[in-house]
Amino acid sequence: MRAWVIKEIGELNPRNFYLSEVEEPVIALNEILIKVFVCGVCHTELDEIEGRAKPSFLPIIPGHQIVGEVVAIGECVNKFQIGDLAGAGWIYSTCGKCAFCKRGLENLCPEFKGTGKDAQGGYAEYFKIREDFAFKLPHGKKPEKLAPLFCAGGIGYRALKLSGLKNGEILGLIGFGASNHLVLKIAKVLYPDSPVFVFARNPNQRLLALSLGADKAFDIEEEPEEYPQALIDTTPVWRPPFYLLKYIKPGGRLVINAIRKEDLDKEFLLNLSYERDLWHEREIKTVANITRQDIEEFLMLVDKAQIEPEFEICPFERAFEALEDLKNQKIKGAKVLKIN
Repeated sequence: MRAWVIKEIGELNPRNFYLSEVEEPVIALNEILIKVFVCGVCHTELDEIEGRAKPSFLPIIPGHQIVGEVVAIGECVNKFQIGDLAGAGWIYSTCGKCAFCKRGLENLCPEFKGTGKDAQGGYAEYFKIREDFAFKLPHGKKPEKLAPLFCAGGIGYRALKLSGLKNGEILGLIGFGASNHLVLKIAKVLYPDSPVFVFARNPNQRLLALSLGADKAFDIEEEPEEYPQALIDTTPVWRPPFYLLKYIKPGGRLVINAIRKEDLDKEFLLNLSYERDLWHEREIKTVANITRQDIEEFLMLVDKAQIEPEFEICPFERAFEALEDLKNQKIKGAKVLKIN
């Protein structure tokens, strides 16, 4: 089958990330084989290629926002039948036995495996996964509208839950890419009386945010007239969230929704002030991975509220260009590879 492969860690280039012919996956008794229709493009793929989130092995197929058709099932599979529409996200597997798994925090499992990082992913014509970590999807919806829901949407939903926001309080979104544009749509459903402010350096992102219902949009270094109670950061860099910390209301929370950050700017870190930025019981929390429950809850919310992502379709053969666009912030909403 055809698949995009990360061969080695380094700056994104055609030598370490390229389209190749590889063997089709062979399923185990409890696994399903999915013929991949679409796979969402995520900044995590860049982090894997460039070494900020190193894959467990190389070469590896990235990609973790997968939608396709079940074309084979293992002998012990009960949840799926051939012909079903199925999806898979960042959570590929967990141990199911540790204290975290038993408490419903499987995202913190020490044996957590991320799709496309610790197991072969969905930038491929076929993909396999255990049936209990795959999600059955209704026929009739366009796969390209479903793919971004499995990471950008699901993890954005988890970030919003972790923010502690209450209806009527101001929510601030730092960066406005694939995840935060869905967080905006979710927040408008769950917290209808909460103003949403977007902070983005890219003027096109600010315009998109306003067109999708954001109440106000600011440059990263603009001071808002009113301060948010919660901030959700999806940028790959340190400066934006820590610059905006001082604008969080007392008792508020910054949620960093990123698997890794770029190298720390030590000079900037020295400017962090305890009194100005952290005092008054402000909190900093990070999003680590995702649980199956997050995805299930989010998919139900999407169906009930008819939430749809903003997306651009990219031919499978142009995945390299898609990641270049992502790196250069040339994406509107989410980008989705169309494979089959």
